[in-house]
Amino acid sequence: MYRLAACAALALLAGCATLTESTQQDVVVQTILDNHELPGVGCVLYNDVGKWFVTTPARVTIRKSAGALRIDCRKDGGDWAYEKVESKVNATLWGNVVLTAGAGYFVDRNTGAGFDYPSTLTVTMHKGDTGEGAPPPPAGVTVF
Repeated sequence: MYRLAACAALALLAGCATLTESTQQDVVVQTILDNHELPGVGCVLYNDVGKWFVTTPARVTIRKSAGALRIDCRKDGGDWAYEKVESKVNATLWGNVVLTAGAGYFVDRNTGAGFDYPSTLTVTMHKGDTGEGAPPPPAGVTVF
């Protein structure tokens, strides 16, 4: 009886994105201003599970999440950007929903393994002071 239960549990978890996908993802961050690449911009990337600091262009490993990834970039001289990138459900999550009758969805949602961000993040910078159009920096974050 225990073997049968163990085999059933193993079969149900086989489609689990937590087992087949990483909870981390490599992304490339690049910044542009007036349709030209703008190197040397300090950016903070953050979501509900972590915070990462880069100077563009850069490749960084982030933790995946079901929540949005926010990007706050600043450069000497006042150029700035603030963008929000939503995560997308990946194929392994849908397989998991089918194989586990939806139970594994909650595990994959909590670990972030069932979600992906775009692999390249192109951030459009704005000229000048942050003024009225830019949101304030997130609490607890030092902006370059």
